[in-house]
Amino acid sequence: MDQRVEETEDRRPAAGQVVARGAVFEGESGMIGEARRFTAGFLAGVRTGQGRVVPPHVIGTAQLVVSELVTNACKYAPGPCLLDLVFDGDTVEITVWDTDSSLPVPCATEPGRIGQHGLEIVMALCDGYDVHREPVGKRVKARLTARGDGQA
Repeated sequence: MDQRVEETEDRRPAAGQVVARGAVFEGESGMIGEARRFTAGFLAGVRTGQGRVVPPHVIGTAQLVVSELVTNACKYAPGPCLLDLVFDGDTVEITVWDTDSSLPVPCATEPGRIGQHGLEIVMALCDGYDVHREPVGKRVKARLTARGDGQA
């Protein structure tokens, strides 16, 4: 397992506690499953200052979004991939950086098409989605609402 996990410092804005964690994946074929497990572990253990937890359905959705974004990085960008997760009590922010500077373009909806539905899925599940070119590669960011059933 060629994964290096790097924790970032908690940032505390006036509205509440923000918890962030990042991981580096070396581009190996198993990185998609590792990224899903990393996401599930992070979100299952996150608590805000108010004692709320991330609902199980949000954890599942976040895992699916991470899976799609990391799959695209693995498929289209050689080399390492960075995954950053941020939880602020209301939102889960998922950011994936990869080495390919080409911006992803969602395909038009076509139910009969086999494959290439990842970006469609991400955009359908997320409250926000954006992509930015970086000096090297690109950064894809998706935001999910973390409220719902399962709040403590």
